[in-house]
Amino acid sequence: MIIDSQIEKLIRAALKEDIGSGDITTDAMFSKSEKGRFVILARKRAVISGLDIAEAVFKAVDPEVRFTSLTEDGTYVASGKEIAHVDGRFRSVLAAERTALNFLGWLSGVSSLTSRFVKAVEGTQAKIMDTRKTIPIFRRLQKYAVKMGGGINHRMGLYDQFLIKDNHIAMTIKPTATRSTKGAFKSVLKRFQKISGNRKKIEIEISDLAMFKVVLEYNPDIIMLDNMSIASIKKAVKIRDTYRMKAGTGDIKALLEVSGGVGIDNVRSIAATGVDRISIGALTHSAPSADISLEVR
Repeated sequence: MIIDSQIEKLIRAALKEDIGSGDITTDAMFSKSEKGRFVILARKRAVISGLDIAEAVFKAVDPEVRFTSLTEDGTYVASGKEIAHVDGRFRSVLAAERTALNFLGWLSGVSSLTSRFVKAVEGTQAKIMDTRKTIPIFRRLQKYAVKMGGGINHRMGLYDQFLIKDNHIAMTIKPTATRSTKGAFKSVLKRFQKISGNRKKIEIEISDLAMFKVVLEYNPDIIMLDNMSIASIKKAVKIRDTYRMKAGTGDIKALLEVSGGVGIDNVRSIAATGVDRISIGALTHSAPSADISLEVR
């Protein structure tokens, strides 16, 4: 991962929060010159993510600390596996330890959970995606960890893809005496298609098959099936595929994305319906941290 000025700023803030005016315990026990070697290891199996961040944390405390990665981000490691060596002054290493492990364990936890979902849908065409349900300021790091776990990123923010959600629809798509629901959808979708000019993808969120049939006719890039039953998802896939056959596959984009109510226990059944994408907020907002520690070698 590229450690740019934005990430360096986050690291400095994290270290300031933890170290404050100094590590009074370590400074009382060791002189400035005492050095040693430490090992970072995975106490439980995990998909590793954040090694560059961890190294940057140690270097921010002391540029002379030597950090040697023994694996790469995106790699599955078994319990007890050594993933890095750290050589340097006791004071420097122990001052940076908790912040480095917090980043490494947190991001590896996101990668590990993502990997579980990716493995659960193997053999289907469905791709596992993240959402915007991330910790503010740290989205870029979390989305990186999702990629290291084999997932793919949804939009980074509100600026890089049109996504017409339920609240947009509730406030703008209202039938009137002179305009039907179908006409309202047509008006909104055509507006976005004109604004986009094929420069940004257009996705629309729907929650029932009646809405789905209307939206499909206007050919958005992606249709999100929000909190729909597996039976309804199957019907939507069949309708989309039939529509493609009639119109010609090159003319109908309409990737289908499922969102809402997705867990490790049902993701395989959802993927088996034939949808293209499954977006899961839990990848970033509910992933448990990986158990990673630093010990004297």
